[in-house]
Amino acid sequence: MNLCNPNQRRDYVPISDHALIGNLRTAALVSISALVLSYCVPDFDSPSVFARILDKDKGGHFSISPKISFTTKQNYLPSSNSLKISAHCRFLNEEGVVSVTDFLPRNPTATAQKPLLHWLIRRVEVVRGKQSMRMECAPAFNYALAKHHTSLVPDESIPANGEDAPNRQKKALFESDGLTLDLRFVAESVVDDILAPSVELKTLDLRIQGHKGISISADLDLVEGQVVTFVLRTPPKASKDQDISDPTDNKAQQLGVSLDREFYRPYGSTMSNLRNKEDPLLTRSLLHDLLQGTNDYWNSWIRKSTYDGSWKEAVHRSALALKLLIYEPTGAAVASPTFSLPEFIGGTRNWDYRASWIRDASFTLYALIRLGFTHEADAYMEFIYDRLKDRNPDGSLQIMYTIHGWLASLPLLSPSADLFKGEKIFPEKELTHLDGHKGSKPVRIGNGAIDHIQLDIYGELMDCIYLGQKFGKPLAKREVVDDVLTCDILGREVRNKKRHFTLPACPTLLNGNLLGLRLAEKRSLPCPRRNQWLEARDELYEQIMQKAWNPTKKFFAQSYDEIDILDSAVLIMPLVFFSTASDPRFRSTLDAILKSPERGGLTANNLVYRYNTAESDDGVGGEEGTFCLCTLWCIEALTRAGQFDKAALQQAIRMFEDFLQYLNHVGLCTEEISPAGDGLGNAVQGFTHVTLISTAFNLSRTMKRGGH
Repeated sequence: MNLCNPNQRRDYVPISDHALIGNLRTAALVSISALVLSYCVPDFDSPSVFARILDKDKGGHFSISPKISFTTKQNYLPSSNSLKISAHCRFLNEEGVVSVTDFLPRNPTATAQKPLLHWLIRRVEVVRGKQSMRMECAPAFNYALAKHHTSLVPDESIPANGEDAPNRQKKALFESDGLTLDLRFVAESVVDDILAPSVELKTLDLRIQGHKGISISADLDLVEGQVVTFVLRTPPKASKDQDISDPTDNKAQQLGVSLDREFYRPYGSTMSNLRNKEDPLLTRSLLHDLLQGTNDYWNSWIRKSTYDGSWKEAVHRSALALKLLIYEPTGAAVASPTFSLPEFIGGTRNWDYRASWIRDASFTLYALIRLGFTHEADAYMEFIYDRLKDRNPDGSLQIMYTIHGWLASLPLLSPSADLFKGEKIFPEKELTHLDGHKGSKPVRIGNGAIDHIQLDIYGELMDCIYLGQKFGKPLAKREVVDDVLTCDILGREVRNKKRHFTLPACPTLLNGNLLGLRLAEKRSLPCPRRNQWLEARDELYEQIMQKAWNPTKKFFAQSYDEIDILDSAVLIMPLVFFSTASDPRFRSTLDAILKSPERGGLTANNLVYRYNTAESDDGVGGEEGTFCLCTLWCIEALTRAGQFDKAALQQAIRMFEDFLQYLNHVGLCTEEISPAGDGLGNAVQGFTHVTLISTAFNLSRTMKRGGH
């Protein structure tokens, strides 16, 4: 239960106190107190219009709340990514109960021919008693850098009463360079003897707080049965906003306007006018159909899951979260839909994860395949194959790509994505005008790691290719030849020792090399570099055993150069089949990691740190919390060891059950967890949910084999 006092100046909402909604193009974070605090338009990596989570004064927000103290609950609709009471926020006090339903519309599969409406919809309904509410919509365009003009204009998307067009309902229009938004509403009553509420949008001046344009507010005095639904969208261009009165009219054919009369005529009206597909008349019936269609979409999607293990609720919520991170036009998945949320409050580790990492590809593909989502897996593989066709001049790959397939389409500090199309850059910028979440600076967009050399991506890429051809669509020979070239790069890089590897990269490289050999053998393809690959495999294995093993402390170290530094990323070794989890050297390393930090280990409260930041200089500085990803890797390692050791399996079960307690109130993961148990880092992090799925799958399977 969350207690809020609207008369107090609002502070930052904790990172974990949010849920995520999305439409497979972009996503919005909605707080437990009904604040939209993070929203980028129109795509995941577009500039933000709401970013209050990074600056409580001028970041931009969309709030709906009672005018007196209230408590809230927040949860998803069953098997859906729509937030509602008994799904979003229910406000409880002595006067009444209010629900707020938030969603970004999706069409059900059966009506996929209808356009995807890029709307943010917020439905406010009093379900008991009465309530005075306040709505504020305060966009801050282009990361709160751009000015905008606000006006109240007649809303031509709402059917007028008779010929009373001059008295049409007003909508708010926010106009900025490169992007325009409008805010509309539908007022109704769901009780026969109650009239629809009266709603008036008013201007709100928040420029004293740093906003660069006028905002909009509305005061709502609602009683039981009254509903107001707000819709924020990018309006279609004026040239497409024309009504078509006759389906056979030549003007309709000239404009190319769809004549889907059933969906685009005004619902509940005798009017016969037809409108552009992207601008249907905003009616009560349309909004009802959009909510129903969106829930039908999510329900039908998650029903395809084949998981039947012990943690179905957590796994299915993770799957729904992972689906929210997929950019449907290309099949790519963002690492996270948010940017610059701190890994430690007040720290400097604040990164932009709105891109697709090659590192995550094989794990994401594995999770999707294990749950039976082959369509998403195949689409992701197509995205990966397209990246192989667009290598760097030396034949290498980048460690990350934008979701559009370009290495840097992110329109940094610019309203136009065209500026960076095709350029192989992902420029990192600091937004010094934003305060950062709870003062955590700097706020960064873009990611300078685009230039890093991480050789493990080639092993992970080969793992991805192997999984894709084994469980998905077969590869064409031309694509396999491309992959063979990648393997050759892998061999040359290892032997030339361009840089010292951190240990986790080496097993992945080795596994990729083995999978390259297996791929050629299974598909009976020519393998002219077989001997070189085998040589590279053997050399790499010996390097790890000789140079990464600390014979005194009995663990595999972070790198060849820092043999005394323990790094929990080595837990990936049995996951990529470098060694078995029961191997004495790996078990010794696992035991060292499971010790508390005070005893030289990396585990506290059954949560695992990546490494000791006081001992390992990674060039960033600052502290960080325990990594959810590393904790799950540790559980997977114990699970695999548990095939032969019942005590290890019981420890894995206990750790997993404990980890699930750190999911937030709607079952979502952050990147890290603070010593106090608070969520840290970018939320929602896809890699964590992917690994949760993998961990639950393998743990359930191992328990069944052992008779648990």
